[in-house]
Amino acid sequence: MYTLKRTNSNDPDFQKLALELDKDLAIRDGDEHAFFAQYNKSYNIKCVVVAYENEVAIGCGAIKEYEKEIMEIKRMFVPLEKRGKGIASIVLKELEKWAKELKYKKCILETGKKMPEAIQLYTKSDYKLIKNYGQYAEVESSVCFEKLLT
Repeated sequence: MYTLKRTNSNDPDFQKLALELDKDLAIRDGDEHAFFAQYNKSYNIKCVVVAYENEVAIGCGAIKEYEKEIMEIKRMFVPLEKRGKGIASIVLKELEKWAKELKYKKCILETGKKMPEAIQLYTKSDYKLIKNYGQYAEVESSVCFEKLLT
């Protein structure tokens, strides 16, 4: 049984998972890591969800306002040994629920072509592929998605 905690980026469990995420991204992003890292800071985030199993943090995600009615999904991570158990889906659903409670109409996100498990998660969660936005507009290795919150 998993439990979820709504918190912020000061949460020590979130910070620990975010460090693991950054290590994973440094390997996957290779030469592009510095570019992506500047947009993936883990501080000053007001809306963070941490998933727990037996009081051990096993996954996280966050939302940040992108525009007036749009939240951006950030910092989604589940350690390798916990993947494939639906944890990321549970975290994502909680983030979407929170965004709706805050009266946002849409979630957007960016992930990398080198992250097939992330692409699969967002596709099965009814996110639709969109043109790369903002700082990712000209980035060949990026893939962007959106989901209307109804």
